[in-house]
Amino acid sequence: MGKTGSVEWVKIKGRKGQVRQVTKAETTYKKPGPMQKYTASGSRVKKIRRSIKATQIRT
Repeated sequence: MGKTGSVEWVKIKGRKGQVRQVTKAETTYKKPGPMQKYTASGSRVKKIRRSIKATQIRT
């Protein structure tokens, strides 16, 4: 855990249109869900690129 206030939060737009806050590190990439966790060859997917629409700056 970091110190109080050390995490920077950024607003992004979710799939259903809701605006939610994520950490700044997860702004451009997100963790895959259960169905997107593995590739066809069986290797693990660690990051999925977030859509450009979701990452536009929200105020």
